[in-house]
Amino acid sequence: MKLIDKQYMATPFYGARKIAAWLKSERHNINRKHVRRLMQIMGLRAIYRRPRTSKPAPGNKIYPYLLNGLKITRPNVVWCADVTYIPMARGFMYLVVIMDWYNRYVLSWRLSNTLDADFCVEALEEALRKGRPDIFNTDQGTQFTGRAFTGLLEQHGIRISMDGRGSYRDNLFIERLWRTVKYEEVYLKAYQDGRAARSGIGDYFRFYNTQRPHQAMGYKTPAEEYFSDRVVIINEV
Repeated sequence: MKLIDKQYMATPFYGARKIAAWLKSERHNINRKHVRRLMQIMGLRAIYRRPRTSKPAPGNKIYPYLLNGLKITRPNVVWCADVTYIPMARGFMYLVVIMDWYNRYVLSWRLSNTLDADFCVEALEEALRKGRPDIFNTDQGTQFTGRAFTGLLEQHGIRISMDGRGSYRDNLFIERLWRTVKYEEVYLKAYQDGRAARSGIGDYFRFYNTQRPHQAMGYKTPAEEYFSDRVVIINEV
């Protein structure tokens, strides 16, 4: 599963057939049926990098995608959220992140060994203690279409946007974050258990927010960009 996940991050357009062929080229004796079963457990599908979050629960409302043509020029215009698979020495967990679209600042995150909505709602509650966006964008997963999540957004007067089905490009920046987190942290550490994963990912996100410069932002960190407006206000006072 670790090998499949790593290769999938490099080639998200690979389905079970190509992943199986690649594994065989690496001298792993595994057939396509077994690869398909493992990818189903992990929630991976070709071109669609989300862990079983693409199908909403029956009856849940699906909101339109609001970001087409939208110019995002400051923090807290759009936040986004997504869930990904985190491999460990034994088993795996799921990671949810809430991020500011403009500056890539990670507002909150949670790990869970299930895909229940609770850990996503907890992450949202923490993020809302730091600010409030105009629009919140997610995929159509059950965690994000359920009333516990959408109701909290509506309670705060936030407009809800959802990706088109099968279109991971609609939430492109957080997809890039997954690649960064996995190649710079997860794959290097091989966490032994959930405790080690929480510690390692927490340390990494502190580094990511406050120390890791981004070329697209003039080599500033996400924290510098996210809090830049507040610094200006303080200086003016």
